[in-house]
Amino acid sequence: MGHDKLRKFAENETFSCLVQVSSRDLLADGYPNLRDHRLKGRWREDMFPGSDPAAPLVLELGCGKGEYTVDMAGRFPDSVFVGVDIKGARLWKGAKYVETAGIRNAAFLRARIEFITALFAPGEVSQIWLTFSDPQFRSENSRLTSPLFLDRYRRILKKGGIVHLKTDSRFLHEYTKAVCRVNGLEVIACTEDLYSEESRKSLEGKVGDELYEVRTFYERMFLEQGYRINYLSFVIDHEGEYAYPRKPEDFDPDSWRKAEGPRVLFGRDSAETRRQKLYGSTQ
Repeated sequence: MGHDKLRKFAENETFSCLVQVSSRDLLADGYPNLRDHRLKGRWREDMFPGSDPAAPLVLELGCGKGEYTVDMAGRFPDSVFVGVDIKGARLWKGAKYVETAGIRNAAFLRARIEFITALFAPGEVSQIWLTFSDPQFRSENSRLTSPLFLDRYRRILKKGGIVHLKTDSRFLHEYTKAVCRVNGLEVIACTEDLYSEESRKSLEGKVGDELYEVRTFYERMFLEQGYRINYLSFVIDHEGEYAYPRKPEDFDPDSWRKAEGPRVLFGRDSAETRRQKLYGSTQ
């Protein structure tokens, strides 16, 4: 492990705005019986003292460096924001900024997203943002918009709570649309090319300026490479189990995987890029 990463980990321990969860403690009774964290149901009182008890609590899941969490906190002072990620070195940047700037309505949580129901109480969360999540081409239940994760979100979101997905991945976008379709979920806004003039006109009145003006590190990178940005917001209120889009007419993963094609990140192939190139060359 590099010295800079060790330095960031050490500094993370000093930030009052950063909560680092022990997976061992949550799993003490086994995975099916997660122990509740001390902040569950108490985020506003304990992490945001002085805030309105009814202030909307917004999560950014897989927040990385926390660009959305920090920027949205500045735009919406009457709401409170929590960025969640498992990577401490990434969280350091956002937490460092919040700490030094004295931002009182933003915090960060280092934890695995699959533990989310042990960390937030039913109805405690108003909105969830998924910003440039890994599309998880080969592991459906690892996708942050899979029925497995939507069920977890439903248990912490208030009635009518909204999930926002902003992604460069057409594969993940189309998969999420299919999940919404087969479960009859209300779609609020949807576009395959967020920054096109046509999309801006069609989304007028449905989305805020923050959707265009707040850009993550990854979004800036993908835009520079010429990729289109997809956006989808929906309400996950649903009775009973969520259905998976199993029929080819609902979602054909192979077709959308091919349509998306290989990606180059940071000037080099990723493991998935190499797999896609090999896959494509053998068809």
